[in-house]
Amino acid sequence: MASILSAKNVTKQFGGLTAVNNLSVEIPEQSISSIIGPNGAGKTTFFNCITGFYTPEMGEIVFNGNRIDGLRSDQVTRLGISRTYQNIRLFSNLTAIENIMVGFEPHLKTNWFDAVVRTPRYHKDEQAAHEEAIKFLRFVGLAGLGDQVARNLPYGAQRRLEIARALASRPGLLLLDEPTAGMNPNETLEMMHFIRNLRDSLGITILLIEHDMRLVMGISEQVTVLDFGEKIAEGLPKEIQTNPRVIEAYLGRGAATEGMATAHEMTSKKKAS
Repeated sequence: MASILSAKNVTKQFGGLTAVNNLSVEIPEQSISSIIGPNGAGKTTFFNCITGFYTPEMGEIVFNGNRIDGLRSDQVTRLGISRTYQNIRLFSNLTAIENIMVGFEPHLKTNWFDAVVRTPRYHKDEQAAHEEAIKFLRFVGLAGLGDQVARNLPYGAQRRLEIARALASRPGLLLLDEPTAGMNPNETLEMMHFIRNLRDSLGITILLIEHDMRLVMGISEQVTVLDFGEKIAEGLPKEIQTNPRVIEAYLGRGAATEGMATAHEMTSKKKAS
């Protein structure tokens, strides 16, 4: 299967700290892939390198044949990459509809003059964005909540709204940073089905950072494991669960010598740390 994202020897440093070290990853097109690892492993830093928040000191990142390392975040978005965040970053005082309409900005034809003068082109774009936003609300299961102020929505609904806003930019690659953070088991199960439906219905590629191993092992087709900024393992979920280096990273050297680690053990250790 062809890769939609290719990272080669990516290194990101902050002073004397190397947050990502010589990382190479291939993300297959239309796959659901996960990046896991203990806190401080470099997962979010790598996401920030992909999306233009950070520029790597070394290496290259190629998306759909375009080299994107060093581009601004808005340029990366226009090429077809969108993301959510570990901590929800909605416009809390805007309505759900308005939040999603913000996501359409990369594809609007209007400029600042149209917005100030309120030209016919501006009104046409605004109406089209509003209609599309309603469709996205329905798609993520929030139909009828478009006029609700974002901060008043339940936590799970805010997570879905943030994903809807990310989808509004029409990405080919969607990055989800801990999409089930703060969710109970039932909400996590619903999110797992929701993520799978995103890929299957829209034909997009999904790359996620997640600490819930039940979700990772239940949904991922490829898992990459980072520890101290370096890739220590990559493969199918069942391969990752029994990899000694992964067990050691999560549970310590003693556990690695005892044999297999289960997804439940890794999740319990992570929550305790």
